[in-house]
Amino acid sequence: MNTRIKKAIGKIFTALAICLLLQLSSHATVIPADSVITVPLGGNAWVSNGAKARIDSAGLVNWSGAADVISVYVRAESEGSLNIDLKLFVPDGSAKIKVTAGETVLTKTISNHKPAIINFGKAIIKATGYVQIKLQGLQKSGKVYANVSDLLLSGSALAKGAVYVKDNHGNYFHWGRRGPSVHLNYRLPVETQDNVEWFYNEVTVPVGNDVIGSYFMADGFNAGYFGMQVNSSTERRVLFSIWSPFETDDPKSIPDSLKINLLKKGEGVHAGEFGGEGSGGQSYMVYPWVAGKTYAFLVHAQADVASKTTILTAYFKPVDQSSWQLIASFKRPKSGLYLKNLYSFLENFEPDMGNVQRKVFFGNGWVADTTGKWYPLTKALFTGDATANINYRKDYGGGVKGDQFFLRNCGFFNDFSLLKVELMRQQSANKHPEINFNKLP
Repeated sequence: MNTRIKKAIGKIFTALAICLLLQLSSHATVIPADSVITVPLGGNAWVSNGAKARIDSAGLVNWSGAADVISVYVRAESEGSLNIDLKLFVPDGSAKIKVTAGETVLTKTISNHKPAIINFGKAIIKATGYVQIKLQGLQKSGKVYANVSDLLLSGSALAKGAVYVKDNHGNYFHWGRRGPSVHLNYRLPVETQDNVEWFYNEVTVPVGNDVIGSYFMADGFNAGYFGMQVNSSTERRVLFSIWSPFETDDPKSIPDSLKINLLKKGEGVHAGEFGGEGSGGQSYMVYPWVAGKTYAFLVHAQADVASKTTILTAYFKPVDQSSWQLIASFKRPKSGLYLKNLYSFLENFEPDMGNVQRKVFFGNGWVADTTGKWYPLTKALFTGDATANINYRKDYGGGVKGDQFFLRNCGFFNDFSLLKVELMRQQSANKHPEINFNKLP
């Protein structure tokens, strides 16, 4: 989870005014009919699986494979015409390139050896929403088809605005290609504002949505987060992390008095430090969780007001099993608080997979206070990260289906959800989880 999300979520309940301002600035800017927008490939393009080509901050490079397909995505807020230019050059020789937008196919033979803006023609966009503009190489006399830095667009399809990653300020080529992260900020009963000791949640990833780079985070709170990831085609993890109260991206710079201390960990669990996105204690278990199956996540907080410390412990299991697996238990200094600001999120941490959609359901969420009384989590505020709020990506969603919340992101779908919307799920017949706290590992 990146630092921007951590800070935004940690302060969500005290920063609604800032969120409102972001919301007001998130609408697409109206573009005059004769204006041209410049869409940098470094933040808006992907290459097909197995392609020799690659996208870096300069754009498309190493485009040599005849089977390579490069896709650039722009959301057009109108129907109409779309004039398409590319800023490119051919390092040597000449090349014939095909550009496809909707049902329109345009081809051009180019031979300029210095960067130039080349017009490919006009496409007709028949519906509002994301337009996939594909580049393919047909013929070349040199080693590569072309190096392409930008896609330049104009026309009536952009009259009401366009959505795309506009520049790399703040490293947004990276964040934009990762795609928007989305969150559920749970509304706690008034009685539990300062005494939530236990946080229980259930997570189901629909079949086909377990995309590489996904983090399905179940139990987030004021000091850390706990969920499951897809780390590669062969590895999946259950991850539990706690932030140090000392704000830094370098764990080695944390004073000993503010370090997160590992008290215990479960069998097969790796534990250590993390940095680069805040710093603190991290633990994970390599675990072959399966899409379509439901998993339970449980976090326990033991607050010591006198010493200003909190012990935070995470447990995990498939819902259909009875035994809990200990992940880890950490002691956090400069704390002494129970669980606050509870949330879940969905993010993609692999930029090359930011063009693939994923979805997750969260259901049967509960909290228990220090007396052991359970309360259902039926209300949540749906929010997005900075990429969503500044209108660089609009493929995000969140809502309710029956007795479950859901989150959805990436893949350039068009039916996005409004941000900062209050959600309420049905309270099913499910009772609170039956957990014998004294027998947990």
